[in-house]
Amino acid sequence: MTQTDSLAPATGSLVVAPMSTAADARAFKDLNLEWITAFFTLEPADSVTLDNPRHIVEEGGQVLIARDGTEPVGCVALVAEGPGVFELSKMAVSPRFQGCGIGRILLRAALDHAREQRATSVFLASNATLASAVHLYESLGFVHVPAAELRPIPYDRADVFMRYDLTDPAS
Repeated sequence: MTQTDSLAPATGSLVVAPMSTAADARAFKDLNLEWITAFFTLEPADSVTLDNPRHIVEEGGQVLIARDGTEPVGCVALVAEGPGVFELSKMAVSPRFQGCGIGRILLRAALDHAREQRATSVFLASNATLASAVHLYESLGFVHVPAAELRPIPYDRADVFMRYDLTDPAS
């Protein structure tokens, strides 16, 4: 899966592709550590995911890396949670590239991947402090749900819970 768009500022093109190298795995970790430590405290569940993102792929999920030229500028993970269900996790965009539409491109690429896998839904947990991210999710059709409707979320910081229905013809 590759998506190209003309919103990235440096080279004029953005490519979103599956994580494929150790450098991609490192970029996934670094991009996420940057936002997590800027707003919150790193939690044990963060370390488990960030220290071994290949586990996400081995378990049926996917990690997508957005590059401006050769520079990793964003990432997102789809964690397989059961038949037809993915968790959208660890979406990050480098602060230098925020406001360029990269988050929207990553989110659309993740939803496209979930559709390709014949998923029925994607859920996420976030935090109200990340208002821009929550607004982005809402703008693409995620709806707020009670935490009890999702599997237990291992993050103390999670206070926003959302789901995207892939069976809805409008999505």
